[in-house]
Amino acid sequence: MRAVGSRGPNLETVTITLILLACVIASSIVKRAARIPFPVALVQIAIGALIARIFGFRVSLAPDVFLLLFVAPLLFLDGWRISKEGLFRDKWTIGAFALGLVLFTVVGAGLFIHWLIPMMPLPVAFALAATLSPTDAVAVSAIAERIPIPKRLMHVLEGEALLNDASGLVCLRFAIAAAVTGSFSLVEAGGTFLWLVFGGVAAGAVVTLLANAVKDWTARLFGEETGTQILISLLLPFGSYVVADRLGASGILAAVTAGIVMSYEELAGRALAGTRIRRAAVWDALQFAGNGVIFVLLGQQLTSVIDQAGQAIRQTGRQEEGWLVVYVAAISCALLVIRSLWTWAALRLIVLRAGRSAPTISASGWRLIAATSLAGVRGAVSLSGVMTLPLFLADGSSFPARDLAILLAAGVIVVTLVAANVGLPYVLSGIRIPPGTLEQRQEDEARCAAARAAIIAVEEALHETAKATDDADLFSQAGARLIAHYREQIELRRHTVAGAGRGLQIDEIERKLRLLALSAEREELFRIAQSGKVTDELVRDLVREVDLQESRFSVRGSRN
Repeated sequence: MRAVGSRGPNLETVTITLILLACVIASSIVKRAARIPFPVALVQIAIGALIARIFGFRVSLAPDVFLLLFVAPLLFLDGWRISKEGLFRDKWTIGAFALGLVLFTVVGAGLFIHWLIPMMPLPVAFALAATLSPTDAVAVSAIAERIPIPKRLMHVLEGEALLNDASGLVCLRFAIAAAVTGSFSLVEAGGTFLWLVFGGVAAGAVVTLLANAVKDWTARLFGEETGTQILISLLLPFGSYVVADRLGASGILAAVTAGIVMSYEELAGRALAGTRIRRAAVWDALQFAGNGVIFVLLGQQLTSVIDQAGQAIRQTGRQEEGWLVVYVAAISCALLVIRSLWTWAALRLIVLRAGRSAPTISASGWRLIAATSLAGVRGAVSLSGVMTLPLFLADGSSFPARDLAILLAAGVIVVTLVAANVGLPYVLSGIRIPPGTLEQRQEDEARCAAARAAIIAVEEALHETAKATDDADLFSQAGARLIAHYREQIELRRHTVAGAGRGLQIDEIERKLRLLALSAEREELFRIAQSGKVTDELVRDLVREVDLQESRFSVRGSRN
């Protein structure tokens, strides 16, 4: 890691890290204070460009270090948290986008870029197209916080973004090899591809399974320590990536696989509740910081590449720098057209598989195609991919059009972010999201089953307590209150036409009242602490209890 700034070329790594994190924090504050209706990523890009332009602060990372430090943990977390039910239910659709669309984009966009900019060699054009093939679901999720996106569409977009990162970077590796060596063997590429895929998947799975087996064994023997559990989860993506890379396999796929395996480990329920809560908080902070730093770095790269825009344009045979805007706009439109065509074809195939011989697409279907196309936002992986373009060829000469490729990729990222933010709210406004979804019914059934299990456990405990204690009446009264609470929850979630709606309304009203009451509790606890009537340690424990309850009801509200 190297930075160039007013204090000299050898700024300490710790100082660099603090400055980057401060930029991420500042971007969040600026967005909320200014109420900017754009993704926070655009604000982070602007702040990165601003500090690079004003203060001359720039950070450069080796491409492999960039992938290891930023991309691997973010993809690990995506694999960990993605809906497995949605991933397997729509596996063919996701596979068509994550693999087929990537290849279609690399070939189609690569040929278009080479036609648009003849001075850019075809392998370099394919490499640029490969960096632009992966999508970024994080930016779309930020928009989804304001505009409701159908859950099934979000599952497809998340699954696509999770898998096409690996396929896009694998295609990039082949394109770079062809550009550097000047040769390409289909047989050799096929064998390399199989090893990259299967070796990466195997490395991620084995590392994660072994780490969790050791972790669980030591926890059974010596007890569980929350800090150790969190640290192991933090090391898994890096360990998986490094092992796969040492074996010559795909470190990206290893990190993704490690995340998916980790999700099944978590579903086993062996970790303590406190561990899961704290681990989730740590990973939330890491995700926010990692994505933020990536876009701040993108903003810094924009300034340095724009400074060389004239030289990059002259490589294309043009003299006016305004041609860069034309190139970025043309490539962005080409990517949108390619994605729209693929989405249209995939939707028609889905309709055919459903048994309709003459598939037609309704107005809502066209809106769905438009929404899926606009949601193809490019982001962190595209940036990291284009930064892996080597500086020199095998003969020692400079890599052709490298600065131009970086500038074009950065411009496309910005354009797709803006287009999604502007276009998705309009397109999705015509898609009606039904209130009674399959996910809601599944949630109700799961909550009812959990409530019945709780009632059985309490009744068994009361039965055993009645034989072993003289305070059976007290236990009976406490148990009756708890059982009544669970039975009320079951009654509210019964699936009658009127009862289900009424139950959901009562549930939402109760949630808001509980949040109001918990807020009042916390304010009173702080008032008591300020008066000095109780110790700070006691107040912290009581406030934590209130915070945990509030977090529970806040999460429920965000999902409704």
